[in-house]
Amino acid sequence: MKLAIITISLLSVFTFSTTTEVSSETVETTEEVYGSSFSLINDTKSKVSIYTGSGYVSLNKGSKTSISCKVGKTVHWANKGKKGDVIFKITSDMCGETIKLSKLMD
Repeated sequence: MKLAIITISLLSVFTFSTTTEVSSETVETTEEVYGSSFSLINDTKSKVSIYTGSGYVSLNKGSKTSISCKVGKTVHWANKGKKGDVIFKITSDMCGETIKLSKLMD
């Protein structure tokens, strides 16, 4: 019991302690939404192949795929199993949505 009280007391002290160190560095962060995805629908007039960051996907006209919503990652065109040019970068507002490929190609 004493050990539990001491442990809780120490955790409380460390949790509520403050630091006065000031840093002038700029830190760039990316946000990841775990357990979320979005749907990408091929509304173009042709079959396309893309690289989603985790694998290659071939989309026929009108078909769709689900892509993990890893904010900051890029989706590329794919040609013969190799990554091509970037189509778009995943943003947090895409998560949970159905996105048309033609809108991202503009």
